[in-house]
Amino acid sequence: MARTPVLKTAAALLSQLKLAQGKWISGAELSRQLQVSRTAVWKHICAMKTEGYRIDSSARKGYLLREIPDLLRPQELRPGLKTRSIGQQEIRYCDQTDSTNLRAKAMAAAGAPEGTLIIAEEQTAGRGRRGRNWFSPPGAGIYMSLIIRPAILPQEAPSFALLAAVAVAAAVREVTLLDPRIKWPNDILINGRKLGGILTEVSMEMDKVEYLIVGLGLNVNLAREAFPPDLRETGTSIRAELGRSLPRLPLVRSILERFEGTYEEYQRHGFAPIRKRWQAFTDMIGRTVAVDTLERRLTGEVMDFDEEGYLVVREHNGGRVRIFSGDVSFI
Repeated sequence: MARTPVLKTAAALLSQLKLAQGKWISGAELSRQLQVSRTAVWKHICAMKTEGYRIDSSARKGYLLREIPDLLRPQELRPGLKTRSIGQQEIRYCDQTDSTNLRAKAMAAAGAPEGTLIIAEEQTAGRGRRGRNWFSPPGAGIYMSLIIRPAILPQEAPSFALLAAVAVAAAVREVTLLDPRIKWPNDILINGRKLGGILTEVSMEMDKVEYLIVGLGLNVNLAREAFPPDLRETGTSIRAELGRSLPRLPLVRSILERFEGTYEEYQRHGFAPIRKRWQAFTDMIGRTVAVDTLERRLTGEVMDFDEEGYLVVREHNGGRVRIFSGDVSFI
């Protein structure tokens, strides 16, 4: 029962150190403001140091916050997050987890509200489409899943992979000034290499969607040589493209804000305006592709993406095919 006050005290202490804006603040002052003993302040400071916060200590001056670690902790993420619901509900933070989507599905099934966020520093069993693994080394990427509960029919669910891709691409462009492209249905590319992927999973109840999980894996501060050998030619990261590391928190905030804005636009106006923005982020139309579906492989020219988010391909025999799900490769 004592855990919640301890967490609140730690958050309040961090807030006071940040408010000092690079100036020393005495242990006596912190003790008075937080209404705890100076020994308790010192213990919290020691715990924060083990978490990566660089804090100087002085018997005469007190404490000085020097550096905040690049961790996606709720106490760092929420300040400055300009959303109404997304990320404002519970944030389940994990130093390490098997898969944020697996965690999200369990929480959603237990009744977690829309806007709940699961975010991890590392995944040991990160998942991509069709059961593929997603390389998720510690502290180098963004691995997160959102729980949403849209009032939609099951056939509308596929459009949410495209909706999420638009939000992620817009956030990457805003924060990094890079030029991301979207490859249907869920890949984010930079210069033809895969930067990230989106995995949406849906739970249906009769003829409606009960909840939808939107999972994201995004390579941020991964060095090119850190990729597994089989991914070095096809994968990339923001660090590899910019030539420098990037703080992850501003990018996570931008993704959540963009997602909420795009989701609200969908609720007001449907998929049509989002489809136009999706088309502006892709360079697939007119290109020849091979598409592996569960039934067969087909090749042809990409004609469009229809109002339900399906890929429309004209095969070499002239027939048009609407594709609900498949793996696309360029020819």
